[in-house]
Amino acid sequence: MKSISFRRKLYEIIMKALIYIAVGIIVLSFVGLIGYILYRGIPFVSWDLLSTKPSLIRGTVGILPNILNTLYIIIMTLIIVLPIGVGSAIYLNEYAKNKRIVKIIELATETLSGIPSIIYGLVGMLIFVQFFSLGTSLIAGSLTLVIMNLPTIIRTTQESLKTVPNSYREGSLALGSGKWHMIRSVVLPSSIEGIVTGCILSVGRIVGESAALLFTAGMANEIISIIHAPLANNAGSTLSVALYMYAKERGEFDIAFGIAVILLVLTFIINFAAKLAAKKINK
Repeated sequence: MKSISFRRKLYEIIMKALIYIAVGIIVLSFVGLIGYILYRGIPFVSWDLLSTKPSLIRGTVGILPNILNTLYIIIMTLIIVLPIGVGSAIYLNEYAKNKRIVKIIELATETLSGIPSIIYGLVGMLIFVQFFSLGTSLIAGSLTLVIMNLPTIIRTTQESLKTVPNSYREGSLALGSGKWHMIRSVVLPSSIEGIVTGCILSVGRIVGESAALLFTAGMANEIISIIHAPLANNAGSTLSVALYMYAKERGEFDIAFGIAVILLVLTFIINFAAKLAAKKINK
């Protein structure tokens, strides 16, 4: 018995040590990566960089068009993908009767979420840019990102809906609620955190995507006004595309690190706003 207890204690000590080592490596890697990006990029972040567009004549290197294009694509993609994704997850989890078909759809969504983004870019170019004649535009890029992020939204929302106890549903129905009223007033508020998590994951993928947008949204650096000009047939590069162009094509790594800092700040602000909105909805 003493040998068994000693072995168990030794095993627990070794496992705890491995866990602490793994956590330490992850934390150090994260802090080191963020710190290095901030160290390299902050000195090159200025008001001129944020408020102007690139011009060879004036000698300016600005990313204002890229910031606006990124915000346009984020908003358009979320407006389209969230209702479709959340609605599909609700149907699969609450209304679908054939469980075999549901499992097939779940397998398909999991498979689609692992496809490389460059393939989505090629498909988006063939379907939205050429077949639907949208041209290389922000609309085509947004629709491509909708297809990319739809499996993520469906799976995260569906798994969040599964965590809601059936007693909540039964209690609501016993009090006289209809099916949709029960879902809207009981199930969705109880699973809002999972939906917000899917939204945050989608935003991270939208902000960081470059391969698919190179084929669909283009690389233009002009400021597009959504009031005076439609987003269709207007090409525009996002921050991630601009980062790729400055780092890979031009070799201007200082500006690329400055854009990386802006991407980090933008992602943090959007994630914080999503968490804050989730808390208010829960209240």
